[in-house]
Amino acid sequence: MKLLKALVVAGLALGSSAFSIGGKSFVVKKDSDGLQNLVTYDEHSLMVRGERIFIYSGEFHAFRLPVPDLWVDILQKIKAAGFSAVSFYTDWALLEGEQGVYRADGAFAIEPLLEAAAKVGIYLIARPGPYINAETSGGGFPGWLQRVKGALRTRAPDYLAATDNYISSIGKTIAKYQITNGGPVILLQPENEYSGGLDPFPDPVYADHLEQQYRDAGIVVPFISNDAWAAAGHLAPGPDVNGSTLGDVDIYGFDSYPLGFDCASPHVWPNTSLPQTYYVDHQGVSPSTFMSIVEFQGGAFDPWGGNGFDKCAALLNMEYERVFFKYAIAQGTTLLNIYMTYGGTNWGNLGFSGVYTSYDYGAAIAENREVDREKYSEAKLIGNFLRVSPAILTTSVGSPNNSFASTAAITVNPLYGNGTKTNFHLIRATDETLDTSISYTFTAPTSKGQTTIPQLGGTLTLPGRDAKWLVTDYSIGDTTLLYSTAEIFTWKQVDSKTFLVVYGGAGEQHELALLSTSTAKTIEGSGISAKTNNSTTILGWKTSSTRRVVQVGNVFVYVLDRNTAYNYWVADFKRSDSWEAYTTTIDKTTSVIIEAGYLVRDVTLAGSALKITGDLNATAPFKLIGAPKAATQLFFNGKKLSFKANPATGEWTSSLEYKSPAIKLPDLTSLNWKYIDSLPEIQASYDDSKWTVADHKTTINPTALATPTSLYASDYGYNTGALVYRGHFTATGKETTLNITTQGGAAYGSSVWLGNTYLGSWTGNDKTIIHADIYTLPKLKSGQKYIITAVIDNNGLNENWYVGADDMKTPRGIMNYTLTGSPQSAITWKLTGNLNGEKYLDKARGPLNEGGLFAERQGFHLPSPPTQNWKSLSPLAGTKAPGIAFYTTSFKLDLPTGYDIPLTFNFANTTMDGTTANYQAQLWINGWQYVKYINNIGPQLSFPVPQGILDYKGDNWVAVEIWARQSNGAKLAKLELEAGTPVLTALKAPRTVDAPKWKKRAGAY
Repeated sequence: MKLLKALVVAGLALGSSAFSIGGKSFVVKKDSDGLQNLVTYDEHSLMVRGERIFIYSGEFHAFRLPVPDLWVDILQKIKAAGFSAVSFYTDWALLEGEQGVYRADGAFAIEPLLEAAAKVGIYLIARPGPYINAETSGGGFPGWLQRVKGALRTRAPDYLAATDNYISSIGKTIAKYQITNGGPVILLQPENEYSGGLDPFPDPVYADHLEQQYRDAGIVVPFISNDAWAAAGHLAPGPDVNGSTLGDVDIYGFDSYPLGFDCASPHVWPNTSLPQTYYVDHQGVSPSTFMSIVEFQGGAFDPWGGNGFDKCAALLNMEYERVFFKYAIAQGTTLLNIYMTYGGTNWGNLGFSGVYTSYDYGAAIAENREVDREKYSEAKLIGNFLRVSPAILTTSVGSPNNSFASTAAITVNPLYGNGTKTNFHLIRATDETLDTSISYTFTAPTSKGQTTIPQLGGTLTLPGRDAKWLVTDYSIGDTTLLYSTAEIFTWKQVDSKTFLVVYGGAGEQHELALLSTSTAKTIEGSGISAKTNNSTTILGWKTSSTRRVVQVGNVFVYVLDRNTAYNYWVADFKRSDSWEAYTTTIDKTTSVIIEAGYLVRDVTLAGSALKITGDLNATAPFKLIGAPKAATQLFFNGKKLSFKANPATGEWTSSLEYKSPAIKLPDLTSLNWKYIDSLPEIQASYDDSKWTVADHKTTINPTALATPTSLYASDYGYNTGALVYRGHFTATGKETTLNITTQGGAAYGSSVWLGNTYLGSWTGNDKTIIHADIYTLPKLKSGQKYIITAVIDNNGLNENWYVGADDMKTPRGIMNYTLTGSPQSAITWKLTGNLNGEKYLDKARGPLNEGGLFAERQGFHLPSPPTQNWKSLSPLAGTKAPGIAFYTTSFKLDLPTGYDIPLTFNFANTTMDGTTANYQAQLWINGWQYVKYINNIGPQLSFPVPQGILDYKGDNWVAVEIWARQSNGAKLAKLELEAGTPVLTALKAPRTVDAPKWKKRAGAY
């Protein structure tokens, strides 16, 4: 009763155009404050151009794949899986690494992503921050924000002023590509997980300011939020307790990660993992907007020392999708964004210290862009069902109950038709963690009365860790599907024929009924039972790997098993109206159903020629259902195919041939490697006169100084990668130990020398972000000058999720030190990081790609360094002393064209003297840092590098920097370049991204 009253009050307060008891026709159609009328919404769903659209979205961060020509590949693969939208972050730290200088060109340009989305025909949800979290260094905040005194993500004037340039710049770019300008952007999220903080929190003044910044930049589409949990209600539309709507977004959304991030036991689901109150929680905080889960778990991040993404992919696998994706939809969700759908790579110091180089995430599309994980295909089955089920967009959420099924082991989540007769029943195990099958019968209300299924005898089966949609009174064009226990992949109507594709798991008993007086006729296969009675034709079968086709009147039912359905695709034609290539449910004749194996990208009709593009990794059968009348010729990737047409169905049948190409890769162990010492700073002859003097006696950093001058790296503009400190002092002769506290984030390490005498290292672990070490000094001579050299890795800045704590400002560098026998002031410190700090030199690769080690400052990691006088030495031979060794070589590639060939650099764990060696290795490809490998922490051993970073038809330079954190040096146990399965592709080969060669750097030291 309380909920009903709340809905009535909300409806009246918001000026609803219609309302009835129970809320079943509660309509509050809104746009974005009258700024546009193409994207509107009510409490049921988003509407585009007046049509309701299920926003089934995949998260993709283009900055984690710095090859713009490959972005269209990811977008096509996401759309091919039935998604209607893509959500994307942008990373402020990459675009304004130097305060006041916004650079968004080359690999960092935003326009190629927006243009590719328009070309592919997939909507975009823009999430530019300024704060994004996203396991990125600083949560996307540039390092120079550590020098902003005001609290981050608050109304502090200096923080707000600091955001102006970024928001204005990125906002104007996104605004040009809004749907109102013919572009793909339909929503924008102005803050990210604004869900926890110190008082006063939440701050509507701050939120309102941020939104106004975007409006001033030209954003007119609706604002959406993503609260960290469903019931929080932060910034939800509607008056707060004080009657204010300041800072409210247009559409309230939230996050959900029901299985968490521990991938150690991938076959164990937490027994409290299925959220039970999504719908109720949402109605309690935002009844006037539709259910939006802006981040729904599609994988998991993995920390240093973690379990590896293969285990995360196994935990969040196709079974997880069947149960949890469908359950979220059964809670009334009509915007479901899967985080991540493609993860990518934390190249070039991009990640915060909690994650390693790979950001594969166990996502549907693997880091190397392959789509052979079963979860990709399962997501495609779900997506295509949503595309052809518009009735789901206006349903009312029913209470979960056990009354539909014959056993309490089954729970049903119903969605009741609201304006249609169609009902959707999600059938799931009451205990979703069970992996055993359940037999049951099902009694459902239909237009023919209460119906117990199956009607032809036997029982239904729900396998363990599965959930199924059972639909009733479901429209398929001119015909009604009274019910179906088999799940619907898709349907389409072509002229007088209707094609329905259904599927089930191997060996399952299924049944469907059509409102038809026609008897069933088996066109293909056998084993279908049929009965016609009371104007209803019932089909029953046991699922097998053999396809069956049954005709009932003008309806052709294609009966598949799940594995066969995985190879089916629904490809859209580009239209001539305002929808163009975007997903719509208005006209089912704008697509064809195709069986084609690995991937179908798109389809066009040019006169009588039906042209299909796609990818193959094996010879595959080809079938096409629903060919347009005008089509008489068939092409696949430009090659004309002969085909046979089935006279009964009109289906075209052919075959797609695949030939595996010969691939020759270099043996990296046999190349001529050149070596140089990358720690000359410990030599007495080294000149540090050009280094930055650590002379700031105060800091605005919230971490109080424990040293006479600040040794916080960001106070001097060094925000990424390794840091090097040199401390000069004159000995009294009484010094015995050096106690030094360093901070670099999880998995960081440090090493210390006195002159060229190695004192020792902190070798790091997966969790420690700060560490104090005591080093014993050799006997020092009174009056003699000495230099302490400390190398400290900055393994990424902290994120800033909790507002007001300013965790991102947690310093990197030396936090404290004591030189026993001398005061702290006896040491004068200098430091360096990446050359020129925030005024970074390499604009092509951005502000995070380099650290402060000697070879990086000199630019020797770039192609064609001056190695003529360097020593020949391989990283697999390594060194026998502590320090930092730099190796480089080059090789040619000449890989076959027309194939997408994933390449991976493989390492192996190094043991020395029977124990795990303590070292860190970084690897650059053509100047791009694509590997950060920590031998004693792990877990990553394989590092994919995309074409475009690698030149598949030319010279490639590889550099390896090995930091030995033990007295007997370090070497690689393995360095191998490996090819995955070549994919015959329609994808145009990406251009090699701008990768300037080495040239002598002015002022390098």
